[in-house]
Amino acid sequence: MAGITNAAYRRLCAEQGAGLYVCEMITSRGVVERDATTLGMLVFDELETVRSVQLYGTDPVYVGKATEILCAEYGVGHVDLNFGCPVPKVTRKGGGGALPWKRTLLGEILEHAVAAAAPYGVPVTMKTRKGIDDDHLTYLDAGRIAQEAGCAAIALHGRTVAQAYSGRADWDAIGALVEHVDIPVLGNGDIWEAADAVRMVEETGAAGVVVGRGCLGRPWLFRDLAAAFAGEQVATLPRLGEVTAMMRRHAELLCHHLGEERGCKEFRKHVSWYLKGFAVGGEVRRSLALVATLADLDDRLSGLDPDEEFPASELGAPRGRQGSPRERVVLPEGWLDDTDGTGSGLAEDAHEVTGG
Repeated sequence: MAGITNAAYRRLCAEQGAGLYVCEMITSRGVVERDATTLGMLVFDELETVRSVQLYGTDPVYVGKATEILCAEYGVGHVDLNFGCPVPKVTRKGGGGALPWKRTLLGEILEHAVAAAAPYGVPVTMKTRKGIDDDHLTYLDAGRIAQEAGCAAIALHGRTVAQAYSGRADWDAIGALVEHVDIPVLGNGDIWEAADAVRMVEETGAAGVVVGRGCLGRPWLFRDLAAAFAGEQVATLPRLGEVTAMMRRHAELLCHHLGEERGCKEFRKHVSWYLKGFAVGGEVRRSLALVATLADLDDRLSGLDPDEEFPASELGAPRGRQGSPRERVVLPEGWLDDTDGTGSGLAEDAHEVTGG
């Protein structure tokens, strides 16, 4: 998620028990060509024991070279290839969730990445969706190709590109992929509470879960997930005082990594997610979304009622973007004519940072 999974937020989630957390999506071309924006996103917290990078690419050679650079120069310990992005500006170039339609090209990209990472002992995984739409499903072939290419695992978001983030995730598809491949399958989609994650694993046989929108403004979700999978009692939902303490810690970490001015500006986008459902007035919310210093933040947070209970209406409720399904997915001309894709010369922006 662009602008969300930076080093500060990954540190915060790690403190709450997250097992592995990838950085914002970066492009292989941006890494190879040393794009300043791309390299600026390759910042890791000093306590990140495994540096995990989510890489976007449409050219096997670029992906291979970028993977080698990440392993050799940045000490990256895990590379995740994103073939799930549904954003039109990505799919119209054949990238993201559109790319797995080209089975041969997908295999070449994965093989180049795995080969580049192998000398460093770095595992390569991939994330994908069910397919372009219900008439053009790709996930079973993508799983087979990932396994044959040597990927360590595959994550499946149980929606098509056409669905984007609308509707419900198809967990049956996750279960079908588990039965189809021998490598671990990670399930993604509609994990809003710890109980959702446990139920997904029980229903699908997935080896684990991937959380995206569910942790927006709720980094303690990972604490609950860790407890649930350990068979322990999940922590009581936080009162507003605990939430404001988490907000303060988040802002502090952002300022540590970005400086106070940039850190506070970056923090503003998280305010509405943290306070979603709480009885905090519009004027207070607006003032919090304009904080310029940590002192400002402390002053405005001090006026909130620390004993207000977590809003029950938010339990199990979707978070972040949702939108509506698309009538058609924007693709390169003739994209669906064949499933090869080699030599297609797909364009790739050096600083594309959209997630999936």
